[in-house]
Amino acid sequence: MNVRQAVILCGGKGTRLRPVTYEMPKSLITVQGKSLIEHLLDLFKKHDIRNILLSVGYKKEKIIQYFGSGEKFGVHISYIEETEDNPLGTAGPLKKAKHLIDDTFIVTNGDELKDINLKDMCELHDSNKAQTTIALTKVEDPSQYGVVELNNSRILRFVEKPPREQAPSNLINSGLYILEREIINLIPEGFSMLEKDVFPKLAQDGHLHGYQFSGQWFDTGTFERWENAILNWKGLSSK
Repeated sequence: MNVRQAVILCGGKGTRLRPVTYEMPKSLITVQGKSLIEHLLDLFKKHDIRNILLSVGYKKEKIIQYFGSGEKFGVHISYIEETEDNPLGTAGPLKKAKHLIDDTFIVTNGDELKDINLKDMCELHDSNKAQTTIALTKVEDPSQYGVVELNNSRILRFVEKPPREQAPSNLINSGLYILEREIINLIPEGFSMLEKDVFPKLAQDGHLHGYQFSGQWFDTGTFERWENAILNWKGLSSK
């Protein structure tokens, strides 16, 4: 596995978790005694990815104060900083950090727990000569998520929050991606979204692939989902 760098997107305001997020950024909420970011760092360290970029915005000083250089967590952390008044979305921070990214890299949302075999995912990415590979997980009700339509591993299109009976599959974007560095050239300056401004174009050109994984995945975007993660997350698998 040749990927050695990961970006964690943790700039969001977490409005659905207020009043908790009035005082702390969403990615610092804890599950079983550890912040969400720490769980993601554990995933990356397991696969020997220790060069971490944290994209921070809302209450960023709390994240920077908590993690610092990353040394005490066994990683090296750099920061991509945006302001609360000018958020950059999920793609904008990558454009801003282009000078810090030197090769194929991973991007993940900072508000989810996931247990993904990144080595296996990278092998699929390489064998497909993909420009981007999205980790896909199955859910019972896809109507609250971005659902994918696949041809083998190639993603044909996304359907955003379809009625359950009209969903093309029950596979959803799990918020973790492998990207080739040249993808950054597709990102406009300022606010932009991978999901809306980049992925549909890649899918149209046949360069977007999906990796289906069966490991755990928990979204913590609402109090109900956060509670579910606290009660049911089993930690990272040993494989």
